[in-house]
Amino acid sequence: MKQTKVPKTFVLDTNVILHDATCIHQFQEHNIVIPIAVIEEMDQFKRGNQVLNLNAREFARTLDSITGTALFNGGISLGKGRGKISIALTKGLSKEIHDLFREDNPDHRVLSAAFDLKKKFPKKNIILVSKDVNLRMKAKALSLPAEDYTTDKITNIEDLYSGKETIENFPTELINKFYTVPFELLADDVLEYLDTEIVPNKYFILRNSNHSVLSQIDSNLEIFNKVDKQSAFGIKPRNAEQTFALHALMNHDVPLVTLTGKAGTGKTLLALASALQVRKNYRQIYIARPVVPLSNKDIGFLPGDVDSKLAPYMQPLWDNLKIIQDQFQEADKSHQIVNQLVKDEKLVVEPLSYIRGRSLQRIFFIVDEAQNLTPHEIKTIITRIGEGSKIVLTGDIYQIDHPYLDSQSNGLSYLIENFKGQKLYAHVNLEKGERSELAELASNLL
Repeated sequence: MKQTKVPKTFVLDTNVILHDATCIHQFQEHNIVIPIAVIEEMDQFKRGNQVLNLNAREFARTLDSITGTALFNGGISLGKGRGKISIALTKGLSKEIHDLFREDNPDHRVLSAAFDLKKKFPKKNIILVSKDVNLRMKAKALSLPAEDYTTDKITNIEDLYSGKETIENFPTELINKFYTVPFELLADDVLEYLDTEIVPNKYFILRNSNHSVLSQIDSNLEIFNKVDKQSAFGIKPRNAEQTFALHALMNHDVPLVTLTGKAGTGKTLLALASALQVRKNYRQIYIARPVVPLSNKDIGFLPGDVDSKLAPYMQPLWDNLKIIQDQFQEADKSHQIVNQLVKDEKLVVEPLSYIRGRSLQRIFFIVDEAQNLTPHEIKTIITRIGEGSKIVLTGDIYQIDHPYLDSQSNGLSYLIENFKGQKLYAHVNLEKGERSELAELASNLL
């Protein structure tokens, strides 16, 4: 006898909706409950131009389109083969929640709504869904099942595409061919010696005990090209990965590049130097990073005007530009170019939220600290890139400041996983720190 699949009931926390405004369409045949406390909390996010604000407004419009009093009484179907959505009306905290946690806040109201549903329908599978690990722990303390929202989460971060690979025991005669004109080999000549995944624009270190060559397979998987070391605005690569990174960054035929790696591997520096090197191909250089306030506090609590509040977040970008400038004497034309580009607004360093609404035609766009963006934010940014532009996203997927993201759920990991194999995309994971011997040692030991 065929068993009927029993639908679950998922109670959504506010942060799930702010993370993904389309979340109610991701639960298939299962039912969704939105506590009224979530609707109240969403009011705080209606105004503004951050992605959180856009998600709040988009979700409000979606919910408003679902008409009928049944939304508050039993729920309304989301379509054939789909579950129902309903709004749970509650009257303050339940006694159990109040006795245990005391404070009346939005988190506890959401928890109380889920707990009340579990008491009212003990035989139903009620699950709280939240990006807040602390709220999930509180739910589990009450024997209430709780889960993270995992729709856009990478399954196995250890297998995330690195963009490069080292092949040992590669034939010397083939390596030598890379050093003769035309500095390339047909893919068929190389592939028989490779037992690895082949995707467009992937980089390879081909070597044996005596010889080696840096190479990249082209976007059509037809040619292996030799990758030579090249400098970018005075910055020279110090290892194979940095050589690969500069090659990808200055390749106009690859409009999307991601660079990952721990602090000190040169991600931001290489991206900035490459942008300056190829600046004549673009109308402007935009350099941006998301503002993730310390301890999840809004920047409004900081002293000073807007520029003063944002300066600490933008300073690392200016520091990297200064390093590039210092490759040259002050009287040197190359040293003065950076100042002139800033003065003419050809080079713009701003918080990511300030870029919204600007024309992104023929722009070299660098997004630093991209691991602090959600998958939806990444999508919003990339879908606005116009013709003739290049976008570079850098970050360390293991160093995340966002309170509701981790190495598996952040937008940068999501992008790498989903764009692997696309002809317009290249990725390099930088492994070796080049800041200093001490910095590298600290990064490895501490």
